[in-house]
Amino acid sequence: MIKDLDTVVLNVDLPESGLKRGDIGVVVLTHRDSGGYEVEFLALDGETIAIVTLFSAQIRPVGHREVPHARMIG
Repeated sequence: MIKDLDTVVLNVDLPESGLKRGDIGVVVLTHRDSGGYEVEFLALDGETIAIVTLFSAQIRPVGHREVPHARMIG
């Protein structure tokens, strides 16, 4: 079960937010009644890239032995 402050992985591309499948975010708010989440995505220097509302099918918890990957955003 995903909860506030969990690190999650994006399952889908969100081009309108500059996000791609595999990007890593942090749950900042859980909408318990709708099964949705507010997720913040940060650059490695701490700049907020986007805060988006997502459904549970659009994110997943970080898995065991996964390695993050850095990419430049426009």
